[in-house]
Amino acid sequence: MSTTLFRERTTGNLIAIGLRCRCPRCGKGKIFERFLKFADTCPACGLGFAGHDVGDGPVVPAMLLIGTIIVAAAIYVEFTFEPPVWVHAVLWTPMVFALVLAVLPPLKGLSLALQHRYRSTEEPGQLGGT
Repeated sequence: MSTTLFRERTTGNLIAIGLRCRCPRCGKGKIFERFLKFADTCPACGLGFAGHDVGDGPVVPAMLLIGTIIVAAAIYVEFTFEPPVWVHAVLWTPMVFALVLAVLPPLKGLSLALQHRYRSTEEPGQLGGT
């Protein structure tokens, strides 16, 4: 498909598309084939995702965000209710897993969208992600 059919996106628009895990070029196709595994191409527009490798980039902000939420909540629960240690383990372990599953895909989508925008891939193409 010709890239002239797709409009130039602002960085803010691209961030919103990335957080929704959609294709950065067309905004419609899903970028994941399976959970956290990028598809080879966009099913809607055919944009190739093979050159995009976000690596561990999304993990760092996910750890900071999830760690802040869990530690703040654990401190609140500890000083308010003073539960035994096993209650903390039972309470926060599933919460950590749930937050990781909820936060990591949108952050990976955001990283892919920004890579597409600023062309930090090995794929040839026009600058600016169009």
